[in-house]
Amino acid sequence: MKKLAKILTAAALCIAALTTFGCGDDKKEAAKAPAGDAPVKIAVTAGPHAEIMDNVKKLAEKQGLKIEVVEFNDYVTPNVALFQGEVFANSMQHRPYLDATLQKEPKFDLVEVFKTVNFPMAAYSKTLKKGDAIPEGATIGIPNDPSNGGRAILVLANAGLIKVKDIKNVTTTVADITENPHNFKFLELDAATIPRSLPDVTFAVINANYAIPAGLNPTKDSIILESADNPFVNIFVTKKTNENDPRIAKLKEIYQSADNEKFIMEHFQGTILPAWK
Repeated sequence: MKKLAKILTAAALCIAALTTFGCGDDKKEAAKAPAGDAPVKIAVTAGPHAEIMDNVKKLAEKQGLKIEVVEFNDYVTPNVALFQGEVFANSMQHRPYLDATLQKEPKFDLVEVFKTVNFPMAAYSKTLKKGDAIPEGATIGIPNDPSNGGRAILVLANAGLIKVKDIKNVTTTVADITENPHNFKFLELDAATIPRSLPDVTFAVINANYAIPAGLNPTKDSIILESADNPFVNIFVTKKTNENDPRIAKLKEIYQSADNEKFIMEHFQGTILPAWK
């Protein structure tokens, strides 16, 4: 009888909760959606993306929108966290990276909702200065993920150091290099670790959001700088089901506001640029 009573009690509790949360999968889905006064969780990578979002958080609070900034130290996890409903949106990637992610994981169903900033990629060296000749057989560090690796290779191709099959193909890989007259060796590394690997290579091509926290200024310290005309503009991303959520419109308004633009320009001294202008 006691066992039967427990079962009946559990069933009654579940039925009572249906109007608020539902049972089983419905309850899980309800837990994922930010509601009421709960902060909107935004995933970012540590460094500039986090600093900008911290400023957006301050601006949003003045307008009654609470934001919780969730930092990650890699590019992969923020999209996984978004797909799993652990965060409401993320601000840490460019369009080619999102496209590559969706090609690999089409079930993620993530969408771009607005443009954020442009981080110029650049090459840095412990031994070479801007204008120095690149030595024969140099070892070059590049990111090992598909989109950022391709971006790095295009930086080198646009600088005339190598030739590739298609100079406009953002998914270019080392295998697509058609001419390597100086016998460069390419060392593919995790993007976040490349600044620490500079002593071990002749030079390395580094994403700005990892270069800047390492004390590297793309315009002052690089030996090669990506051209401003590039497809790697950063974007704000959410799930398809959140695309028309009014908080997305509010986040866009605040992120692209004159106050946030001023912060970006002054804080990063022109090394990171608003992408919506």
